[in-house]
Amino acid sequence: MSKNLERNIRFLRINHLRGPNIWTYRPVLEAWIDIGSLEECPSNTLPGFTDRLVSWLPGLAEHRCGVGERGGFLERLREGTWPGHIMEHVAIELQNLSGMQTGFGKTRQTSETGVYKMVIRTRQFDVSHHAVLAARDLVMAAIDDTSYDVPAVVAALRDMVDSLCLGPSTACIVNAATERRIPHIRLTEGNLVQLGYGRRQRRIWTAETDQTSAVAEGISSDKNLTKSLLASCGVPVPEGREVNCPADAWEAALDIGLPVVVKPSDGNHGRGVFTDLSTQAEIEAAFPLAAEEGSSVIVERFVRGHEHRVLIVGGKVVAATRGDTASVIGDGLHTLAELIDYQINSDPRRGETEDFPLEPVRLVPGASAMLELERQGFGPESVPTEGQSVLVIRHGNMAFDVTDDVHPDVAAACALAARIVGLDVTGIDLVAENIGRPLHEQRGAIVEVNAGPSLLMHLKPAVGKPRPVGQAIADHLFSAHDDGRIPIVGISGHRGTTLIARLVAWLLGLSGGYVGVACREGLYFDRRRVEGGDQSGWDAGQRVLMNRSVDAGVFEHDALAILREGLAYDRCLVGVVTDTDVQGGLDEYYITTPDQMYTILRSQVDVVLSQGVAVLNAEEERVIEMADLCDGGVIYYSQRADTPAVVGHREDGGRAVFADRGQIVLASGKESQTLIELATLPKAAQRALPSLLAAVGAAWGMGLAPELIAAGLDNFAAYSAAQGD
Repeated sequence: MSKNLERNIRFLRINHLRGPNIWTYRPVLEAWIDIGSLEECPSNTLPGFTDRLVSWLPGLAEHRCGVGERGGFLERLREGTWPGHIMEHVAIELQNLSGMQTGFGKTRQTSETGVYKMVIRTRQFDVSHHAVLAARDLVMAAIDDTSYDVPAVVAALRDMVDSLCLGPSTACIVNAATERRIPHIRLTEGNLVQLGYGRRQRRIWTAETDQTSAVAEGISSDKNLTKSLLASCGVPVPEGREVNCPADAWEAALDIGLPVVVKPSDGNHGRGVFTDLSTQAEIEAAFPLAAEEGSSVIVERFVRGHEHRVLIVGGKVVAATRGDTASVIGDGLHTLAELIDYQINSDPRRGETEDFPLEPVRLVPGASAMLELERQGFGPESVPTEGQSVLVIRHGNMAFDVTDDVHPDVAAACALAARIVGLDVTGIDLVAENIGRPLHEQRGAIVEVNAGPSLLMHLKPAVGKPRPVGQAIADHLFSAHDDGRIPIVGISGHRGTTLIARLVAWLLGLSGGYVGVACREGLYFDRRRVEGGDQSGWDAGQRVLMNRSVDAGVFEHDALAILREGLAYDRCLVGVVTDTDVQGGLDEYYITTPDQMYTILRSQVDVVLSQGVAVLNAEEERVIEMADLCDGGVIYYSQRADTPAVVGHREDGGRAVFADRGQIVLASGKESQTLIELATLPKAAQRALPSLLAAVGAAWGMGLAPELIAAGLDNFAAYSAAQGD
């Protein structure tokens, strides 16, 4: 690589390691940087640098760095550290300021002077990429003592987070699943997410699940149909009907009895809903505004009381919030528009994005707040007298947690409403004076049933404690002991790994499972090749995990695949490592020694589940050293029974697979059994004995019975034919 001799920081490469990798279990951005002559300029040699940096980013004082306590990074700055390390912390801080929290980062020097690999945790690559580029510019501005607009950069990053990251409802479910060690795959750039792998997977789209039927969603979007179905089953609903014009709306209101509500039949988020209307002028004025938000308009009885949202998950109440009115108090000086801005919109809980539980009040034509002011004879420029209270919002403000107050009868009515419509996750809107009393005692009613309800009001209530609604949905989708995982075998190394992958898949297929394989010979589903060529990379691996037919997955990875993208899965049941040979093509990654190969290939052992096993080559010293890294058990394989690692492992009660006296033997501690005579296998199998032993160890580690493994090996000729050998 060319050398950067300027006082500058130059990017050589930026990688997205999307799965477990040499740095961590999580996705990271890895940037290769050349700091050029700044290699001779640690931070303590740059006058004013640290003060400028901290004045721009005061949050750096919280970074612990290697010291392990608050202020650790500042201590490193004052003692002297290099630009790569500084960029790492700046990029982390910029991500945190943007709302994408992270804390992991590392910077390591390569064998080339001035060239570093800098790594930060990424939850969304484009955001992290932008943060890293900005971090370089910010650090250089601090070095050169030039200006830098930090607020503008943070604002741009926040916009990216809002548009590119998961929404709060989806994120809380994904986070709850992660807490339960349930893996996830984001299927689109939006909020469609797969939880779990293969056949065990479930899907969510914001707060909708793969159990949310299109029929139920269609019913809930038709408010008139929903009310009819609920009423037929005895659920209290307000009387009302669809209307076709302002005059019809007034006629319906007279039939129902004043006051009334005018609202769209299929709107959402409370848009176009006008309540407590008592005059012909109000009702006729509300009609066109409601019509703009839906395909038709409903007029129904106004139910006195507070609006409530009750979240039902799997037939149970998991959260409830109460809405409230919002008013301003006049001072005789300021207009209503000004009072609303500094008395209501200044509330930090109000904002334009879904991250905020409350929306700002906008005084624009047709808005409910504007209509509310007009009914009281006010306009935006009106100046209320000192002490005068003016109602601005009559409904909404769903930010007061009342989960613990819900009466059992109310909970039963809400659960029944969800069941009638057919929704597994739903937000039930009801109006009642007191949610702690039965609805029939207070003429309360259920007014809407919502598919895909926002969860933010339950996560960030204005008053009361947040509710674990994401956990409730994750628990609804996965039973207590279900982690959504399929058995996965990962195979790393250089020698015979493709043969091991294909043979393991063959053996697993004999047990009746639908097996997906991503290896260097192609992508296979149930023994059928669907893509040829090298399919050992990330994309092919993800295709295996996303396939809803797959019962088990087998993945081959060489060191280059791990360096480029990381592993395609987060954890595996069996991890096989064959060797630490330095393969070709790794010089550009600064990988030239078996020790460095060890650092890469240990990733395969690091991700083995506690109930799983690492299958390790007992004839390779560096591979043997990986045994201590495994959270699960270890199965050694060797071409000899007297290999020291095998002997010692068996003395400790461990398992091993080896060849002895012309036989393949399975041993567990002092106990052993012959699996098959080598002479009965084709010559091709005998020539590939190490791969054969590794595959047997992996199949045994997956729980296959020795008899089934033996039958699979005995049928090796059929296996070879199936591969086209």
